Amino acid sequence: MKLVVVGLGQCGGRIADEFLRLNRKAHSQRGIEIITGAFAVNTDAADLSGLKHISPDYQHRILIGGRRTGGHGVGKINELGAEVAKEDSDKIVDAIRTAKRFFETDAFLLIAGVAGGTGSGGLPIVTQMIRDRYGDKPVYAMSVLPFGHEEQAEERTVYNTATCLKSLYKVADAVFLIDNQRYVRKDFSLQNNLEKINALIVEQFYNMLCAGEEKKLKHVGAKMLDAGDIIQSLAGWTAIGYGKAAVPVFRWFHLLSRDFRKKSTETHRGIQAMDEAISELSLKCNPVDAGRALYLVSGPAKEMNMDLIKELADYLRGMSPQAVIRNGDYPREKSSVDVTIVLSEFNALDKVRGYFERATDVIHGLKERRGEFEDKLREIDDVAKDIPSLL
Repeated sequence: MKLVVVGLGQCGGRIADEFLRLNRKAHSQRGIEIITGAFAVNTDAADLSGLKHISPDYQHRILIGGRRTGGHGVGKINELGAEVAKEDSDKIVDAIRTAKRFFETDAFLLIAGVAGGTGSGGLPIVTQMIRDRYGDKPVYAMSVLPFGHEEQAEERTVYNTATCLKSLYKVADAVFLIDNQRYVRKDFSLQNNLEKINALIVEQFYNMLCAGEEKKLKHVGAKMLDAGDIIQSLAGWTAIGYGKAAVPVFRWFHLLSRDFRKKSTETHRGIQAMDEAISELSLKCNPVDAGRALYLVSGPAKEMNMDLIKELADYLRGMSPQAVIRNGDYPREKSSVDVTIVLSEFNALDKVRGYFERATDVIHGLKERRGEFEDKLREIDDVAKDIPSLL
């Protein structure tokens, strides 16, 4: 599957940058192209300067709202971010058209951190704009949720997240929910943590995007998972996970043996990888609530057999009994069995409901405080009414 990736705001731009790095990895290791264009959109010039892989020209690093923000961002005010995105939407569309292999694109992926200003405000606007212009291609959004300490420190974070998610759900074909908190590694510095989180988020998509683009016969799965399968598996709220189980390097004697224990071990590795993928899903969720599911098994060709595929299918069916499940195999990895899993079309998510409920409380609280503030201003004016003004 080939994507045009557009990152909005600081978080979105850095993840889009990682997707371009992933494309270069796919090209060098597998001779495959999975990204037909990568763009970063921001109201802050400094954030655009910090990217590593996206081309530095103005058609790939797109500064919007320069007249209104002076190139210094919108200060977490997502209403202003939305206005700026509306005003400069043509600039984004014109840039996307410059992608040399745009005609090969299967879908769009728009990315933003939903707690900030530019990303939170611009993501729904740009999603709708691209969907209106290119109605024949699905438009997916990746919403990166704030850290726990960000939610607790500032009410605006919760408000921005809730308003963005509500608006985005109406216009995107599917919304990947990425909970930053689930990727935190406590022994890393702040910068290394953020870079590691972005890399982990992007790596989950690697095999899924590559599988359908393979050209070498030995790497084409018996049941290929291509763009059509992915498109049919994505709708509404979506979570993605990735897990792997190591395969012994010296395993020739395992392949020659017909011992039942060796056969059991092969199946167990697949179950172990799927367990990890589910436990590492990008959002805490209940698989029972998913309406669609997809999984891809990648590993040495000798490790993948009908027993393994059947065990994984039965396992996922037990967790998501109402879901329409699609699957595929990808004989690529040499030293591990990898499982990528996507759960989509959730009918209930506690995390999203929590944002909506808390944002409602925030709005009521802000109105009350605003009323109290205006009352105190009127009191001061009354006290000072007999004092002459110099204006």
